[in-house]
Amino acid sequence: MLILAGPVGETEHDGGAHPECPARITAVMQGVADLHLGSDLVAVDPGPASREDLARVHSTRYLDELESCARRGGGSLDPDTYVTGTSWDAACRAAGAGLGAIAELRARGEGIGFAVARPPGHHAERERGMGFCLVNNVAVAAASLLAARERVLIVDWDVHHGNGTQELFWDEDAVLYVSTHQWPLYPGTGKPTEVGGAGAIGTTLNIPVPPGATGDVLRRAFDDVVAPAVAEFAPDWVLVSCGFDAHRADPLAELALSSADFATLARTVSSYAPAAGRVVLFLEGGYDLRAVRRSTAATIGALLGEPVGPEEATFGGPGAEAVRAAAAVHRRAVSAALGA
Repeated sequence: MLILAGPVGETEHDGGAHPECPARITAVMQGVADLHLGSDLVAVDPGPASREDLARVHSTRYLDELESCARRGGGSLDPDTYVTGTSWDAACRAAGAGLGAIAELRARGEGIGFAVARPPGHHAERERGMGFCLVNNVAVAAASLLAARERVLIVDWDVHHGNGTQELFWDEDAVLYVSTHQWPLYPGTGKPTEVGGAGAIGTTLNIPVPPGATGDVLRRAFDDVVAPAVAEFAPDWVLVSCGFDAHRADPLAELALSSADFATLARTVSSYAPAAGRVVLFLEGGYDLRAVRRSTAATIGALLGEPVGPEEATFGGPGAEAVRAAAAVHRRAVSAALGA
């Protein structure tokens, strides 16, 4: 069963000729429709996240500035990140989508959640939005689970490192943040030496891979490096920053995954959950609309036992040595931090 929270942002928060556009939501919804789920699809119309929800991760100053900017008609937070007159409402509803998915999963005790919402969130830090992101949607959801004294695994397979999510939970030992991402690439964070703050050493795990890396490289990363860390951490919930911009067709990056690779990653990550109804996907990047549609269908289909789709899994790209090196660097950095 798919608990679909949204869609949010199919008409709001429109920056015109910008890669982060409303058509991305349309592509996701087409991918869901391609699965013909019938009664296995439960739609949730999410309300906006409250100020209390948002303030668990963002400063009051930043939230006030963001809302004021939107109420004035919009503007730019940086050269890449726009705000329109409807962006504040869209961002609050986007953050609310994850909360709505969690509430529905709690009530049912089964299913997979998918927050189909934009603007995306994983680059948004406590004091600023950036990288197309205004409010950190996955962080708002994780913080709500922390408030209920639950342990949270956040897996971020977007092609860009989620600097905002890492910053927000840097010193939180009840969150394990795992990111696979292209290196070098925006925003320039996500080195294996970044392992968490003094109160949470080892709970940040970064695995950068080079341009051209294929699905088998990421599968090795999850099997050999991520799985042992997750087993030791023992999460209560698994939240996924589900960007599709690692697809080989994406115009903003250079990894070489196919939709079938996302399906495999989804099955792997869902196996980390301790029980049914404890996995929620959050839409992040993905800017080739056909790839987003195919990857959505493949990812959700894999989680629900449906056929993956027309693309094959990818093999043979560079990056196996980068995975091994990242794991070794991470171990040394953790040991050094613990010994300091």
